[in-house]
Amino acid sequence: MINNNRLTRPYALKGLTFWGQWVIASSIIVTLLFSLAYYHTDNVAFYYRACAVLTLLASLPAYSLCQVYAKQDSYLSGLTRLLAGWLLTLSVLTVIGFLCKADELFSRQVIVQWALLGYAAQALTYLPLQWFSRRYHRHLQRQHRTLIVGTGELAIGLANTLGQLDQCPLVGLVSAGQPLPRHIALPPVLGPLQALRQLIKAHDIRRLYITLPLSEAANIEALYLDVLDANVDVVWVPDLNSLTLLNHSVRVVNGLPAIYLNESPLTSQPTAALSKSLLDKAVALLAIIVLAPVLMVIALAIKLTSAGPVLFKQARHGWNGKIIQVWKFRSMRMHDDTHVVQASRHDSRITPVGRFIRRTSLDELPQLFNVLQGHMALVGPRPHAVAHNDFYADKILAYMARHRIKPGITGLAQINGCRGETETLDKMQKRVEIDLDYINNWSLWLDLKILCKTPFTLLSKDIY
Repeated sequence: MINNNRLTRPYALKGLTFWGQWVIASSIIVTLLFSLAYYHTDNVAFYYRACAVLTLLASLPAYSLCQVYAKQDSYLSGLTRLLAGWLLTLSVLTVIGFLCKADELFSRQVIVQWALLGYAAQALTYLPLQWFSRRYHRHLQRQHRTLIVGTGELAIGLANTLGQLDQCPLVGLVSAGQPLPRHIALPPVLGPLQALRQLIKAHDIRRLYITLPLSEAANIEALYLDVLDANVDVVWVPDLNSLTLLNHSVRVVNGLPAIYLNESPLTSQPTAALSKSLLDKAVALLAIIVLAPVLMVIALAIKLTSAGPVLFKQARHGWNGKIIQVWKFRSMRMHDDTHVVQASRHDSRITPVGRFIRRTSLDELPQLFNVLQGHMALVGPRPHAVAHNDFYADKILAYMARHRIKPGITGLAQINGCRGETETLDKMQKRVEIDLDYINNWSLWLDLKILCKTPFTLLSKDIY
């Protein structure tokens, strides 16, 4: 039988790293708060103790959402995530204090010093802890001398990946009768599959990767049973390169290993998805309030310069393919739109006001109301007209898979230059590839980076 504990071990180690560093950081900020309160007020009042409890309760989800202690981060990225988590925690405390009318109880000097020194103390602790964690992890990994069963493209790709990670030392490959790729530098092939047990013993192997294709499932089972008592970690790397994966993951379902090939991030990460929705609606509402004068001026300019409604509403595909009405400021003269044609650079249908608001992307602002309705997000794949989707659906692989997440006002494709008219199939293919890459790597942190980069792309030459 399969040892399911080994399947869940990476998740356990990841959780242990987070909890360990979070406990240390929490101890530091609580101790600092009490010390500052005692230094400035000669006692630690009840409301400071209550603040410490609320800080612990708020920092746990905040740090988790910001992925503060992600092991793969560089030190600079890690400190940035730490700052984001700490600011989010302070924001939650500020809102609670405002709602409870408790802000007057606290010494502003204590709170300001705590906010600044709290981050500085966490940062100074984070650096050595992260260094020690990485060093200890590499030390453990280097004890796992590794063999790869197989000599196909998947085996070569895995060997290159292990080499780049510089963790598990790869001893070599074991031939399983597959043809050797030509013109590719191969790791040493130590012998045939029949000599596997001798190779494990001779080279003190502690981890074995199996990269045989799915067509050899019976051989994989026999191979696993043969090395079950050889005291090695056996890792099966299924060859899924021929499939278009979407937000894929490996989990354990009631003790059974399960490979999720295609899943929406909104269902695989419900808590983070709820946070994304709340963030989207809060920012959209704030933006509508702040930009209300701009919205009214644009609406008045459109009404005075051309006949027709101020808003243009078009049916487009939303989350999971559901038809939604996307709002934009009308930028074209009224015309017969039974045959949808993408706007081009010198499109005669565009009005003078429309050309300006399209060039500055101000025509997209009404979509903030779509965000409040829950039909769109601030960040996501840009929604295309239904007619365009019908045209491209059977011409581009996995085209409609981009609708497994809510469409956005901006997106990863847009900040990477894939905007404007897609007059060739290659341009649309590139946009879809980036959209799927966004879905596969979606996180709140990625959304924040895209939102920060979007203003710098608004003067792109591809906007018209």
